[in-house]
Amino acid sequence: MEEVVGMGLGQKIRGLREEIGMSQAQLASQAGLSQGYLSQIENDEVQNPSAAVLFRLAQSLHVDPRCLLEAAGYTEVLSAAPETEYETPVDPDLLHFLAQLPLDQQRYLLRFLEGMEREPAIGVK
Repeated sequence: MEEVVGMGLGQKIRGLREEIGMSQAQLASQAGLSQGYLSQIENDEVQNPSAAVLFRLAQSLHVDPRCLLEAAGYTEVLSAAPETEYETPVDPDLLHFLAQLPLDQQRYLLRFLEGMEREPAIGVK
């Protein structure tokens, strides 16, 4: 995933969201925010979104939360936190592909994958 550097918080969130092909409505839903509130954040109309909101957005965008905390000015939190590596648990190309599918196809694919997880693989004992 391309690094979105040197941007304000709103621009950074919008850039990361667009990079993976996610709509504002999709991100808001995944992060548990209203689309209006996310729009305000992306347009820098919200001065201090809470760290909890930033963590939920980072999780939904599959990025290290520190990049959003830093952009929002939470430097005291960052300096107190130990240096740890953050791994993105989902391939960004897969996210981009899934974001392009209509919601009904995403749900179908999810049910299919959940079924695969429950069924033992053929030929495996």
